[in-house]
Parts: sequence; C-alpha cells; structure tokens
Amino acid sequence: MRLALDQARLAASHQDVPIGAVITDASGRVIGLGRNQRELDGDPTAHAEVQAIRQAAQALGSWRLDGCTLTVTLEPCLMCAGAILLARIPTLVMGAWEPKTGAVGSIYDVLRDPTSNHWVEVYPGVLEEESAQLLQSFFQDRRS
Repeated sequence: MRLALDQARLAASHQDVPIGAVITDASGRVIGLGRNQRELDGDPTAHAEVQAIRQAAQALGSWRLDGCTLTVTLEPCLMCAGAILLARIPTLVMGAWEPKTGAVGSIYDVLRDPTSNHWVEVYPGVLEEESAQLLQSFFQDRRS
C-alpha cells in the first residue's frame, strides 16, 4: 500500500486526483504501477487501476492476471471494478472507501456479485486513514 500511496502522490503532482495502484504477481514482485492520469493524458479511462492493469498485462504478456494482487488507495469505481473482473485478478487490497462512486461495497459490490463468472477476495481498510487524508487534503487545496 505504501507504493500505491507513492503513486497517488505522483498523481497529485500533476493535478490529478491522488489515487495510486500497484499490482504484484504471485511471488510478490511488482509488475504494474498506476496512478490517476486523466488530467495529464486527457483520457477519462486513465484511472490508477486501469494504468496498473495495462502495465501488468504487458509485463506478463497476458491479459489474464491470475495469481496477482491489486492494491489501490481508494475503492474502485464501476469501470475499474469491471476491469478487475475482466483481468481475472483474484485479490484486491484497498485503502479508503468511496461512498459516492464505490463499486466494491459502497454503492455496488461488483467484485463479489454471485452472478459473476469471477470472484475477487477483497481486503478493505489497509492504511485507510492515510489514503483518505491524502484525498481530503487534495480537495481542500483545490477549493481554497
């Protein structure tokens, strides 16, 4: 989660919402890093999770990220939850909850939907306060 927080801070440095993500393979080796880059790239799909998934898939040479773990500083949105399912990522570690757009328990629970063809083990609340504080500070600064 500390690496994901580092990525989130990098996102804030280019005026993107500070969300970071890291993907590790089954041996714990980092194979994907991502941070929000919507503002930087002018791309609405440039969320931290999607960036990390793309990098990990390229590193493995496969779209199937079996055995991998995605760690992200904020509960994924619907798009990112869908990408997690499609990439077949079996484990998600997340920091803060997102009560407005969260798709892993706050608004929807896409990753644990019993009708889905893939099930994700979710570990929420890891460094939750630090993740939430980073976001709160970012938005306070933007408002002032």
